[in-house]
Amino acid sequence: MTPTAPSFRIAITAAAGTAAAVLGFQQLGAQAFAGHDSNAPVNYAADRIELQDKQKRVVLSGNVDVTQGDLRLRAARTTVAYSDGDSLRIQRMDATGGVLVTRGSESARSDVAIYDFNKRIITMVGNVRLNRANGDNLNGGRIVIDLNSGVSSVVGSARPGGGAGGRVSGTFAVPKRD
Repeated sequence: MTPTAPSFRIAITAAAGTAAAVLGFQQLGAQAFAGHDSNAPVNYAADRIELQDKQKRVVLSGNVDVTQGDLRLRAARTTVAYSDGDSLRIQRMDATGGVLVTRGSESARSDVAIYDFNKRIITMVGNVRLNRANGDNLNGGRIVIDLNSGVSSVVGSARPGGGAGGRVSGTFAVPKRD
């Protein structure tokens, strides 16, 4: 049986919509960080700061607020690893406890976040939730945001009782039609 022209167009339109949805999920996290200047200075504030010079790290705790350009990270605790050759250079930041990363009107929440300054990769793990101002959202277990390529990859959350294999879920906002 040969499909009729209208049903064939509907099938093609549905396939294109599905492909756009998949690409949209992949880009949801990356768009929030697209164009981020990872060479900008890092500013920080916290209730308590502890310099651990021998370990070459700084521990920020209590209402931690870190900014780099227009990127903002808030958490209960953040450890900053650094090297100190000619000048102090941040290597990595590990944030825990209600992590919230924002840029503009987009936000990402997780239990833990790791920002590798050398690789220019941000990894967020545990109860990951991404939200855009237009209503798009994405939920998963882990997201890796590559600031070099602008590509994000998301995997599902752990299944109750342990084990991997949970699913990624979310919602796409649909433009209103008259």
